[in-house]
Amino acid sequence: MAGVFITIEGPEGSGKSTLIQELSASLQAAGMEVVTTREPGGIAIAEKIRSILHDPAHTEMEARTEALLYAAARRQHLVEKVMPTLKRGALVLCDRFIDSSLAYQGYARGLGVDHILQVNQFAVEDCMPDVTLYLDIEPEVGLQRIHADAGREVNRLDMENLAFHQKVREGYLQLVNRFQERMVLIDAARPMEEVAADALSILQGKLKELEG
Repeated sequence: MAGVFITIEGPEGSGKSTLIQELSASLQAAGMEVVTTREPGGIAIAEKIRSILHDPAHTEMEARTEALLYAAARRQHLVEKVMPTLKRGALVLCDRFIDSSLAYQGYARGLGVDHILQVNQFAVEDCMPDVTLYLDIEPEVGLQRIHADAGREVNRLDMENLAFHQKVREGYLQLVNRFQERMVLIDAARPMEEVAADALSILQGKLKELEG
């Protein structure tokens, strides 16, 4: 079977990283080769760009600069890690991808979803996810989770006001409606066991479709 590209999206504090760990363990137990990664990051160059993007000191960063840096990190990550992994037939589980740019920079920053989509289509060519799981949660709840997790990285985006995070969620909900063929909404306010069970069931169904 060809490689499968799965992305996990959601606002801050939605539980993406934990879900990826749960899914990776379950899929590997089923005998699949699974590679987990994240955006921005996943490889050395993209991790350096991540440190620039997430540095709380960089409050002067302009919105288009931000969008272009995300796209640049995405391109390098794809070329170095995602594409070779898919080519050898493995499954990629990625924490954030193109939809993050559409929701954060396109919608919440007001740059225009279609403009940011165009920039990112140049970056990714035709390498799009086979399925995207969107973890939906009220921004207030997600931010509470972040502040309660002493070990979590606090980045520049976490410092945005509540109105910004509400717009991020609005953007994501529009994307789920727009890209129904690949995006699936999961209620992330529930316990992780329930979220993970739902996500695994969805992925198992998608994998069967791809095999067929």
